[in-house]
Amino acid sequence: MLELLAAGTLTFPDIGPVMFSIGPLDIRWYSMGYIVGIVFAWWYIRRLAQKPGAAMSPVHIDDFITWALFGVILGGRIGYVLFYDKFDWFISDPVRILRLWDGGMSFHGGFAGVVLAVIIFVRKHKLDLMRVSDVVAIVSPIGLLAVRIANFINGELWGRPTAPDAWYGMIFPRDPLQVPRHASQLYEAFAEGLLLFVILQYLYHRTRIAKDMPGVLAGIFIAGYGLVRILIENVRQPDAHINLNAIGLSRGQMLSIPMFLLAAWLISKGLRHRAELKAKQAAKGK
Repeated sequence: MLELLAAGTLTFPDIGPVMFSIGPLDIRWYSMGYIVGIVFAWWYIRRLAQKPGAAMSPVHIDDFITWALFGVILGGRIGYVLFYDKFDWFISDPVRILRLWDGGMSFHGGFAGVVLAVIIFVRKHKLDLMRVSDVVAIVSPIGLLAVRIANFINGELWGRPTAPDAWYGMIFPRDPLQVPRHASQLYEAFAEGLLLFVILQYLYHRTRIAKDMPGVLAGIFIAGYGLVRILIENVRQPDAHINLNAIGLSRGQMLSIPMFLLAAWLISKGLRHRAELKAKQAAKGK
């Protein structure tokens, strides 16, 4: 029974990790989170491809989704082993890395995998790296939203303890201490997913940023995710086998800091493109 009641706390929902079963096959919420993210990205980018001057054609998109899928899965699993000190976990059973239902995905690893997939893909098809990066960026938050909700349903990756009588505290069934904690998965789902998606959609559809400053939207997404992750990690429980480093940073915070360098490079490329565009327009006006 997953549903627990405690005075002064929220109630953890009795849902369970399995969404539904087909015979002996269990379809889990966690897997469904990734499926939702990939399918939404495919559907949304295909809609954008119908507009004049799109970054990719429908044919390109069908090919790219396969690249992105492998980038997320391979990058996420390899990143989990490398970033979270899981060498023993991997060496004891190397085939485990292929069993995606066996837990263990790293966002930063998956992010690196997708970045590599985008770079190889645009070079193969001779597309504009900055414009393709922008399109990938504006659809990515939905995948983050779905996966974080799945983390919450699974009762994993919970937050640090709250005050015993805090109304927003929640007791998670798998928590050995059974104390009220921050529902940090929902904080991340809202900020990394919903909020970032709304901001990027507004900037893409209501401003000229995507047209005049390609790369800036991708930079905003990366910087936004990095900022949210660093802030929310302050109320998220660190991994027990890693904990915080000597200066009080979690592994997630450490991995998020370099993202600002990539974001700064993308934004600078976009600003430089706009400056060059204005210079050309000024030269024509003379």
